[in-house]
Amino acid sequence: MSVHDDLTSVQRAVDDLMRSVGRLEQQLGGGLEVRRVRTDADHLRESVALLRVASEGPATAPRPSLVTISDAPYDITLWTDSDDEGLGARDRHAP
Repeated sequence: MSVHDDLTSVQRAVDDLMRSVGRLEQQLGGGLEVRRVRTDADHLRESVALLRVASEGPATAPRPSLVTISDAPYDITLWTDSDDEGLGARDRHAP
């Protein structure tokens, strides 16, 4: 069996499960136990849908170009008028 056939089989089983849970909910009412089973079945259905999307292959998004950063030291004049984080400027005092 292919992955597509397996996913289709799983989807049918989940659909049957959802119908059965619906029938149980009508017969037993909306108690906590039935709501928990309903929630679990909903999560299972969502997971199968995610598996189906993932099996279709990765999206072909363009890879970002790499930027090379030199190991050479920076020019010290870049920080002449900068503030020290949390301390403020060198020639001023905190209020």
